[in-house]
Amino acid sequence: MSTILDRVAATIAARHPAHGGDPNQSYVAKLLTKGPDAVLKKIGEEATETVMAAKDANPDQVVYEVADLWFHCLILLAQHDRHPQDVLNELARREGLSGLVEKAQRTENQAD
Repeated sequence: MSTILDRVAATIAARHPAHGGDPNQSYVAKLLTKGPDAVLKKIGEEATETVMAAKDANPDQVVYEVADLWFHCLILLAQHDRHPQDVLNELARREGLSGLVEKAQRTENQAD
C-alpha cells in the first residue's frame, strides 16, 4: 500500500537531476542543481515560517507551513539517497523509549 509520503518521495526521486530531472521543468530538479546549501536554506526558511505561523496561533497556516517543511525535508532525504521509510524506521525504533533515555543513549554513542 502506497502512502502519500511514498508517492511524494517517488515523485521527488523521479525529478532528481541524477535520474534525469530537468531543472527547467521541475522545482525539485532546479533546487537540487543549486547544491546542498540551497536545500538547507529552504528548510531553514520553511522552519522559520512554521514557527511564525505557530506564534501567530494560526492552525491552518501551521499545517500549510509544516507541509512545506516536510516537502523540503523529503527533498533533503532524496539528496542523501534516503527514503521516508528510513525516518519512520527510526521513529519506530524510538517508540516507547523515553526521549530523555534516547537522548542519553545518543550522547553515550557519540562519546565512543
